[in-house]
Amino acid sequence: MTVDDGGTAQAWAALGGVDGAVGRVSYRGGSGLGEGPLPVRELARATVGVCALAAAELAAVRGGGGVQDVGPVVVDEGAVATAFVSERHLRVGGRAPVNFAPLSGFWRAADGWVRTHANYPHHEAALVRALGVPATPDAVADAVAARPAVEVQEAVYAAGGLAVAVAAEYGEPQPLVETWVGEGRGRVLGPAALPAAGVRVLDLTRVIAGPVATRTLGLLGADVLRIDSPGLPEADDAYADTGFGKRSALLDLADGADRAVFEGLLAGADVVVTGYRPGALERYGLGARELLARRPGLVVAELCAWGWHGEWAGRRGFDSLVQAGYGVAARYAGPDGVPGALPAQALDHGTGYLVAAGVLRALAEGGGRSLRYSLAGTASWLVRDVPGAGAAEPGYAAEPWLREVRSGYGGLRYAASPVPFGEWGRGPSRWGSDPAAWL
Repeated sequence: MTVDDGGTAQAWAALGGVDGAVGRVSYRGGSGLGEGPLPVRELARATVGVCALAAAELAAVRGGGGVQDVGPVVVDEGAVATAFVSERHLRVGGRAPVNFAPLSGFWRAADGWVRTHANYPHHEAALVRALGVPATPDAVADAVAARPAVEVQEAVYAAGGLAVAVAAEYGEPQPLVETWVGEGRGRVLGPAALPAAGVRVLDLTRVIAGPVATRTLGLLGADVLRIDSPGLPEADDAYADTGFGKRSALLDLADGADRAVFEGLLAGADVVVTGYRPGALERYGLGARELLARRPGLVVAELCAWGWHGEWAGRRGFDSLVQAGYGVAARYAGPDGVPGALPAQALDHGTGYLVAAGVLRALAEGGGRSLRYSLAGTASWLVRDVPGAGAAEPGYAAEPWLREVRSGYGGLRYAASPVPFGEWGRGPSRWGSDPAAWL
């Protein structure tokens, strides 16, 4: 069993946690995240560890105490490893999901490599439109091979697609979390059976990082309502994996009636979690500062791909693209020079648990917080600061952490949450099928 973990201490300090509290967190069991060139296992367990500690702190505060009253928090590394590749363990009616589409991947360019992301139909359409080719792997390979990597990157982005030139060096340092404390206070939360019971979370996130954060808050008792635009569908398999602990409704914020419903939800929310690129929600008046001006006691957690400053801040991105653009993919290149990848989408999953931890800590401190995270910030921490912890205990197996449940998509096999606070009570509903109302 491991205690006094360096990565956990770093993450807890970044979240503003009380010095010394991380000594309550310990880790046990084998890990399946491998012993590669970067400390992915250590990042993964640290993000889950601080999330579990923050949950225990909030429970203590709601009971009239504080973090000094928190008992031992034990995190199983097998649960962490399994959850960090939850999309690989998912089975929907016995079927394995498709995690990467045929046109998503690494392609050799005239002077290097390009990573594309074309899992969503509109991104695939933009990719082939920018390249001027049919939607086949051979056609894309030929088109990319004929052009410099950065030229491909810029052409695809200009067309609304997603492609990133593989960087040979690590990107600029980014903060793990940025916190702004407002003057308002949220409503007082009394004792409860679960740390976040009764907390209303408005979930404006997609894909993995944000949904991992909000499904974790749902595990801890929060009433989580995810809102999406009907014009931006989510992949069923992605929602089947990340839709636990929440409900899902559709609202068009450009429609007057739907916007009125949304404003009613916002008026009753304690927490807003957003996962869109900087500036995307500001055009609706829903940026963090605007939300806190209207509701000073809110907790607003924002996450994006590339960070909140610099020329790439406004760009869309996914874990695989940030790995490519931040120098991680090159670090994992094979002997043949083909770029590689982390053993899990650890930037997504790790950021998700950090977001949940930050929200829990903000609630424990009374609300009125703006929190900012990015996949690039988590990547910066991974490549520069997370200390190694030596070899993991032997004997990892995923099976103890796999569960089965009925859902809106039929029978699901899924990975249990690694945060040691019980189980989700039910499987996900179908995306967009719930009423846009608080419980």
